[in-house]
Amino acid sequence: MNKLLMVTVLFAALLMAPSQADARDDHLYNELGGTAGIEQIVEDLLFNSIDDRRIRHHFEGVDMVRLHEKLSEQICELAGGPCVYTGDDMVKSHTGMGVTRGDFNALVEALQLAMDDNEVSVPAQNRLLARLASMYDEIVGL
Repeated sequence: MNKLLMVTVLFAALLMAPSQADARDDHLYNELGGTAGIEQIVEDLLFNSIDDRRIRHHFEGVDMVRLHEKLSEQICELAGGPCVYTGDDMVKSHTGMGVTRGDFNALVEALQLAMDDNEVSVPAQNRLLARLASMYDEIVGL
């Protein structure tokens, strides 16, 4: 998929982001491979992120084991799985980080690559991205 099309799909997903209450309305958790699949996607996401020169600085000095645990919980819960997210809210987690729109987009690209590598279908990817997109304003520019 070319970059322009990928960005267009992402922005469409941002506009159609369902509420968190909608998260349990489908089988996204299973389509992501359950807990084990989500944990693998998050691991790949983190490796992709620290390999990306645009965003690696945001991960310097971060407890990657804890970050992996919290991201896995969060995605599992958003996907309708049995997990409960126990981390800080997005505002608290990202205040002072100076995350830009470009940083956010780079992280989305890293997540898409991780999902591609784990053979997650494009419709399932789009549903997860839509759920995560609702956090944009709580992450960017704080």
